[in-house]
Amino acid sequence: MSSGPAGHVARSTGRPHPGTAAGTPVREPSRTFLRTSDGVTIDALHEPGAAASDACGTPSGHPVFVVAHGFTGAVDRPHVRRVARAFARYGAVVTFSFRGHGASGGRSTVGDREVLDLAAAVRWAEELGYRRIVTVGFSMGGSVVLRHAALHPGESAAVVSVSAPARWYYRGTAPMRRLHWLVTRPEGRVVSRYGFRTRIHHRDWDPVPLSPVEAVPEIAPTPLLIVHGDADGYFPVDHPRMLAAAAGDQGELWLEPGMGHAEHAAGEELLDRIATWAVRRSG
Repeated sequence: MSSGPAGHVARSTGRPHPGTAAGTPVREPSRTFLRTSDGVTIDALHEPGAAASDACGTPSGHPVFVVAHGFTGAVDRPHVRRVARAFARYGAVVTFSFRGHGASGGRSTVGDREVLDLAAAVRWAEELGYRRIVTVGFSMGGSVVLRHAALHPGESAAVVSVSAPARWYYRGTAPMRRLHWLVTRPEGRVVSRYGFRTRIHHRDWDPVPLSPVEAVPEIAPTPLLIVHGDADGYFPVDHPRMLAAAAGDQGELWLEPGMGHAEHAAGEELLDRIATWAVRRSG
């Protein structure tokens, strides 16, 4: 691979990168590698969606949804593509694979340095000309969009966190105990690499990053939506309630009856409601 302008890395296929001047009309899908501030290459895909039909001829009239997937997801996974298709009815969509996932480089830090990956994707959306950026994260990605909004105030016009934890190191459910085994044990990381195609870093967090519930108060005045299922097998409902309490009047909580965890449990009707909320609140 060779480095390109604006922190991009050209694919070995030689596929051209679109113009990235602010405000340049963008009507065609594009795919590239982004480079994070710590030098990791991130596989990213832009789809103009509803923004392609803007009467004004520029992408600025519609929002762009920057989607942060959950742990073991990736830009080409069917559940991520389904979310992207749903949001494309309401605006443009940027999806990407977190480090250690899919074709992206590096190794997963399970929510810590992933905030740099999201920052690179948001920066690309800005370069493509979008001014209304909505960050939407699921599970691990849900914690990342909260921390990104706290650390980069004003870069997102609205933030949506779905099925996110409120605090780190939670082991209160069987799925989370299995996840901790994958992350902390050498044999677990082997299973993750070959069974889930996710490469996990072996080092512990140092320092421990800002927790989601600590990040939430720093997001205001950006509109925040917290979505969680009351049948989530990973994080029980005290997690979203903690996040909502920390957000105060600036946040909105949707506790969805019968919903399980993250992208797999988010039906078309819920995705439509999320997109409608984001379009309205990011205006």
